[in-house]
Amino acid sequence: MAFSDNTLPETKQRIVQELVPGKQISLAHIIANPDKIMYTKLGLDPSIDYAKSAIGIMTVSPAETAIIMGDLAIKSSGVDIGFVDRFSGSLIVTGTVSEVEASTRAILDYVGGTLGFAVCPITRT
Repeated sequence: MAFSDNTLPETKQRIVQELVPGKQISLAHIIANPDKIMYTKLGLDPSIDYAKSAIGIMTVSPAETAIIMGDLAIKSSGVDIGFVDRFSGSLIVTGTVSEVEASTRAILDYVGGTLGFAVCPITRT
């Protein structure tokens, strides 16, 4: 029995991915005393940022909220913005451990309390 090209069963698997945005911060992590290579691999300037001793990483949905979070981070402590992406919802801040922790707490308090987002706990390494 022969099959024409039109009647062969499909052999490729199709995957459909959907993003169902919720109002949530799904990651809030502080890296204390990161190795210098972490700064380089993240595209941060190790000659400036490494002396500060901490990196804060956060992810949020909807992604545009990362802009608000960046503003809150700067206004709440002496952190510098290492990276903010309104398309992926990523925010990276650098500063001392206490500055990064203060900005992370301020962000979680505002976004959770004022904007009504679900927020995760702060984790550390």
